[in-house]
Parts: sequence; C-alpha cells; structure tokens
Amino acid sequence: MNDLLGIELEPYSMSVEKGKIKELAKAIGDDNPIFFSMEAAKAAGYEGIPVPLTFLQVIDYHGGYGFQEKMAELKLNPEKILHGEQEYEYLGDIYAGDELQVTSKIIRADTKIGSSGGMDFITEETRYTNQNGELVAIAKITLIHRH
Repeated sequence: MNDLLGIELEPYSMSVEKGKIKELAKAIGDDNPIFFSMEAAKAAGYEGIPVPLTFLQVIDYHGGYGFQEKMAELKLNPEKILHGEQEYEYLGDIYAGDELQVTSKIIRADTKIGSSGGMDFITEETRYTNQNGELVAIAKITLIHRH
C-alpha cells in the first residue's frame, strides 16, 4: 500500500458558479439568503456570495476525477471501498466567481491486519488555491479499502 504514498493526481481548475452554490443550499435545506443574494451576502459582511461549508465536494465532483476514474488511477477495487472520514479546513473565503486551482495527493497509506482480514487506509489531501494565489481550503478524505 505504501506505493500509493505521494501519488499526485492531475491538477485542475474550476470556476465557482453562483448557480451551483444556490443548488447546494437548496439541496441541503439551507435558506440563508447569503447563498442566494449578493445584497444579503454584502449586508452580512461578505465580499460576494460565499460557498456553503461542504461546497468543496461540488468542486471535486464537477472538476476532478470521477469515483471510478480515481479508483482506477489508484489501482483500487471500487467494490471494496468504504468512506472512512472527510474533513474541510477553510483558510480563507471562497466566493461565486472565484477560479480555484485544485491539487491532490495521497498523504497516508497504511495497511492494518485484523482477525477478519486486512484493510488499507488511504488519505488524500486536496488543496484549493484561488485566482490570487491564496490557499483558501484543504480537504482530506480517508478511504478504507477492504482486502
């Protein structure tokens, strides 16, 4: 499993679309007007329409690797994958209209053997840098690959 450690996935860029912010806010039932109106966002002290907290998943879904494609790249069996953990660290604001540069790499790859067999724990770190060169967010996902 350590052969995955340090693998870097193909970087990509993605525009933050106002419509996608609205779609996510509606889908999660968040009716906060800052996600729908520039006036409401500015009145709340934002420079623009901000993204909801889990919006980075939208960026990854529309701009990054698809699940099957990522599993093929990492040479993992998609039928044996479990979602172990997900975390987001926001270092700056992300607004509608921002252009994000996205890079990902595997930062952890361990195997644990137990009485019911083994499992691989693979942690991917994704970094989001805005059009001004500012690192605005870091996401980490841990996948569990069952043997």
